[in-house]
Amino acid sequence: MATTHLSFPLRLPQVSATPYQRQPTEFFSVSTRTRFGLRFRAMGSDLLGDFGARDPFPAELESRFGEKVLGNVDTEHKILIPNLTALSLAQQQCDPHVSPLQPPMPEDEATSLLRKVVGWRLINEEGGLKLQCLWKLRDYQCGIELINRIYKVVETTGHYPNLHLEQPNQVRAELWTSSIGGLSMNDFIVAAKIDEIKTSDLVPRKRIWA
Repeated sequence: MATTHLSFPLRLPQVSATPYQRQPTEFFSVSTRTRFGLRFRAMGSDLLGDFGARDPFPAELESRFGEKVLGNVDTEHKILIPNLTALSLAQQQCDPHVSPLQPPMPEDEATSLLRKVVGWRLINEEGGLKLQCLWKLRDYQCGIELINRIYKVVETTGHYPNLHLEQPNQVRAELWTSSIGGLSMNDFIVAAKIDEIKTSDLVPRKRIWA
């Protein structure tokens, strides 16, 4: 391996009590290794620092560290399938067999899940919790269109909301699991699927003032 030695003056700062004192000039030798980068040495044997790559230490070779890196051809790569908790509510499927003996969802759990659906609120009616959402639309025809879109989305879930066309331009939806007298995970799954329905063409147009 070829090694080239260069010498040049290098000024090192020194702390001095006298300000503006001229610092002495010392000479250092630079040893350039053409393959592994630069290695700086003083005129003596003191090693000031290594730059670039280096040869591995014997202990590193014994540990076979080169066979444990991610890019090694023998590295085992696993693709993990997301479990149910990793999926969004809208991607989950309703449970068609909710037992009547199953207790309704506690209020604290329902409040936590409420953060994952947009525009829905909890109401307490007839001694049980329900999910409710209101849409204010442009006109009566838009209300009918929204109801049709909702039914088209939830018909495959087997879990239907109660829909009411109130006034000429307002739709109210309520979700709960009647068999258990309260809320279940099915209600939040359907609410999340309803959230994905496009409604921008049904709501009142905003006025733009010149």
